Amino acid sequence: MGSPKENLLSVVSTGIGGLDRVLEGGFPRNSLIVLAGNPGTGKTIFSAQFLYCGAVDHDEGGVYVSFAEDHESFIQNMRNFGFDFKRLEEEGKFSFLEFLTMEKEAASTIVNMILREISKINAKRLVIDSYSALAQMLEKPLEARKFLHTILGKITRLLGCTTLLIVEIPFGQERIGLGIEGFVADGILQLRAGRLEGRLYRDLLIRKMRGVEVKEERLGFTLHGGFKVFTPFKMKTPERKEAFKPVPNPPGRFTSCSESLDRLLGGGWPQSSTVLLEIGENVSALEYHLLIVPTGCNFLARESGVIVIPSSGIDYNIVWSQATGSGLPKEILEKYLRVCIFRTLATVKKPWLIKLDGENAIEDFQSLGRLARSFIELTGKPPLWIVGTDSLIMQYGLEEAVKLLSIGATMIREARALGFFILKPGYPRTVSQLLNSIVDIHLKIVREHGALILYGLKPRTCLNFLEADFSKGCPLPKLTPIR
Repeated sequence: MGSPKENLLSVVSTGIGGLDRVLEGGFPRNSLIVLAGNPGTGKTIFSAQFLYCGAVDHDEGGVYVSFAEDHESFIQNMRNFGFDFKRLEEEGKFSFLEFLTMEKEAASTIVNMILREISKINAKRLVIDSYSALAQMLEKPLEARKFLHTILGKITRLLGCTTLLIVEIPFGQERIGLGIEGFVADGILQLRAGRLEGRLYRDLLIRKMRGVEVKEERLGFTLHGGFKVFTPFKMKTPERKEAFKPVPNPPGRFTSCSESLDRLLGGGWPQSSTVLLEIGENVSALEYHLLIVPTGCNFLARESGVIVIPSSGIDYNIVWSQATGSGLPKEILEKYLRVCIFRTLATVKKPWLIKLDGENAIEDFQSLGRLARSFIELTGKPPLWIVGTDSLIMQYGLEEAVKLLSIGATMIREARALGFFILKPGYPRTVSQLLNSIVDIHLKIVREHGALILYGLKPRTCLNFLEADFSKGCPLPKLTPIR
């Protein structure tokens, strides 16, 4: 492996941050990359972003050769994604060649026109859209092969022009119908649009990339706001850490402290509502806490009570550690935070620790009701409930736990409060269905190709990639819809 500087010189940025990270900086410089996929999978947007970012961010001119779309349609469609190719044309950094009306044109004629345009603007990036359409246009298959070898030899290698060759895959097919094209290409990417949990899901498959040890062959992506690739989720330590600052609540709602999550919820968590947060396999506590901890911190920062019954495996000290990690004063936490555990789980005494007998579900629930009313009397505001449903199920059994959660949901509605019911994986689907009938909102978080995905079952929403936003000094949830 060369030095970082050498690697930067030997690669060309794709213009897609997540993909660049996986490819160790981008495509090999002076390479021929096949970009394949069914119609509508995002090949044109990918290619346009490759050219646009090359011109704007790296001062590398680009040529787009189209056998399927006219110039004006391309310019207008790409403007919807924030790509101003008209300006780049005026600056001499972009050129669009269309061959829509040329019939049975010789490969050499097309190549000569491309060569002239590349020389005219000193282009370093080229897109051919598409090789499939070109092959149909040319009189003989041999002509298409000659064209490909000329592109590879004269343009890609000799002129140093990194080239994207788009290949269409007909609907109903997954296999890339390449012959020699697949062997001469330096890289092959396949874009796919399928279904996940009954909703649109897009993924990118790296089939081949010369000189790169690809550790993640499949990556999720979206076309929302451009072509965005999402690498496996990793919770990192923020570069700067600041104390949590209270966020105003919208009328009739509690903010999630995230603009994108609030939008998904129609403006925030509704007052008088209970939320079932169902956790998929291989999603860690730290990852799903990203959705609820900011809301809890906001309640505390605004001097409202927070009552937590931790999920199994979540030690009460973890809850306290997350609360203190927000930077809120200790006296605020001791006054407004209560972590409830069963008496057998702890012998220590803490002002914020409440011990439940765990013998009689109704008596324990009455104790919790008194705790909630004491917070309302103290603050004049309803508290937030965070309940690990598995803890209740393990302690009281499924039937009693569901009964308690149903009563609790009613109490939360009457108090105009907010409650999170957390359901970990491992339970039969009937448990999720039972709890779904109790709550107002049902969200599920799953992992796909390493990335975290959040979606709503009640109400139904599209899939959303979930990331951690550290721009305000503490981790906040950030959602990007899959479009």
